[in-house]
Amino acid sequence: MKVLVTGGAGFIGSHLSERLLSQGHEVVALDNLSTGRMENIEHLKRQRGFKFAFGSVLDTETIRRWVRWADQIYHLAAAVGVKFIIDHPLDSIMVNVRGTENVLEAANFGKKKTFIASTSEIYGKSPKFPYREGDDRTLGSTHTSRWSYSDTKALDEFLSFAYYREKRLPVVVGRLFNTCGPRQTGDYGMVLPRFVKSALLGHPITIYGDGKQTRCFTYVDDAVEAMMRLMASSKAVGDMFNIGHHERVTINDLARRIKAVTRSKSEISHIPYEKAYEKGFEDMRHRVPDLSKIKKFVGWAPKIKLDEIIRRVVEYHEQ
Repeated sequence: MKVLVTGGAGFIGSHLSERLLSQGHEVVALDNLSTGRMENIEHLKRQRGFKFAFGSVLDTETIRRWVRWADQIYHLAAAVGVKFIIDHPLDSIMVNVRGTENVLEAANFGKKKTFIASTSEIYGKSPKFPYREGDDRTLGSTHTSRWSYSDTKALDEFLSFAYYREKRLPVVVGRLFNTCGPRQTGDYGMVLPRFVKSALLGHPITIYGDGKQTRCFTYVDDAVEAMMRLMASSKAVGDMFNIGHHERVTINDLARRIKAVTRSKSEISHIPYEKAYEKGFEDMRHRVPDLSKIKKFVGWAPKIKLDEIIRRVVEYHEQ
């Protein structure tokens, strides 16, 4: 098939493109390089069937051109990372909402099957976990800018399901939980690569808050496998699915594990959220997915455990 990957030079997009090429598909990776990086796809440019297209999902003509070319679309282009969202609130809203609208509108002309990448941020700060796809959402004040990301991605989902119900556009939504692996940068607040880099450099490993918050980390290859299985399933069309891991860890324990693997003498320090982000910042205390739905629909479950993820990320950063 011919496959368009928006955000194709990003962390997940580059791994997805690599996997699609390995299966014999042609791939166009569309990216404006705001957070994506050319080095993520440098090795792909030498492969037959791959093309990089510089452009933004906000450019309707660019989107229409490449959607017309494609048989399938994976829409991963988005504003990402808590720090980026807080520092660029207007750009984040425009890219996440208008960009997704442009992709869905273009895909609808040819009824091109489309994967929409959503997020665990959808669930907000609900105290109930593990999160199931049909759970209610609990969000904070509109004065707290981090919740705008949750709302923009929720609107993406509403748009997707509206196109499915009214226009019969075949669309699948995947809610990605903390996904990590080689090529991910900590520049936008991603915790695992940020900790690894600090540990390797001997710098303090800085934890925001008390470190007792829990997260589940998914290896990028597992996440890519989930996305492709969902796109290959007719039963998944018009529905949303958690993509994550069931292994839960506190951020304090994550820092200790990274110190052990790197044999680092870095100190572990804590700073208040307000010093790291903005006044009034709120976080999700626990972010744990229920994975029973995706397992039932497409038989997917994550394979790579956290200790192995840490080892692979450390190896990547040591290169």
